[in-house]
Amino acid sequence: MEELTTEQINSFIKNGFTKIENAFPTEIADECRAILWKATQCDPNNPDTWTQPVIRIGELGFEPFKKAANTTILHNAFDQLVGKGNWLPRITLGSFPIRFPSNEKANDTGWHVDASFAGEDDNNYLEWRVNVHSKGRGLLMLFLFSDVTEKDAPTIIKVGSHFDVAKILESEGKKGLSFMELAQRLNTIPYREEAVAIGKAGTVYLCHPFIVHAAQNHHGRTPKFMAQPPLLTRNDFKFNKTDHELCPVEKAILSGLKM
Repeated sequence: MEELTTEQINSFIKNGFTKIENAFPTEIADECRAILWKATQCDPNNPDTWTQPVIRIGELGFEPFKKAANTTILHNAFDQLVGKGNWLPRITLGSFPIRFPSNEKANDTGWHVDASFAGEDDNNYLEWRVNVHSKGRGLLMLFLFSDVTEKDAPTIIKVGSHFDVAKILESEGKKGLSFMELAQRLNTIPYREEAVAIGKAGTVYLCHPFIVHAAQNHHGRTPKFMAQPPLLTRNDFKFNKTDHELCPVEKAILSGLKM
């Protein structure tokens, strides 16, 4: 059975993410990329048509995306990280930020933590919120549909920053903080080493929902295709359990609260 190793689970708790190579077949990545190229209305063979640093494609419900999100290794990993059965299968993969080589800088490269539940205005993502129980969200997932090197605008991850975010959220109760409120507090966290989400097409990074991360500008030659959906939970995380009952997401949060 394809499952995460103990080393991968420990890395997730300690560092805030784990990398799964060959999480879905490269043939499916190729199919997804072809669909996304068409959606961008750019010509893959003509860089003159790549006129923007980033193009965001909305939800797409085509079968290749569904297949990419529902492999055996990913389903097993979801059970292992957020609790057996405590997650909702992905039918789509959220939006797709497609990054192109460009002299123009992208306007979405700030450090942040993805929000997980709606605030007063559920249509305004900046008002969406995060609380210490990570209401609604089990994981941040980075699906690579193209090969990504260090020059191809890989997502930057602050290693271990999920501990710091747990500490920030501890006193905010169920209401938590809005996306922007939390983003403004991230400059108070201690120095953290940075990792980049590189890998072959078909790689998936499973990240703790509190991980601090950022996009960056593309300095390579080949456009980067990815998705970054949440894994939604059936039940919010709770901490009044035995150590054996705690899932890795909960163990990581508790570790942060004790620091």
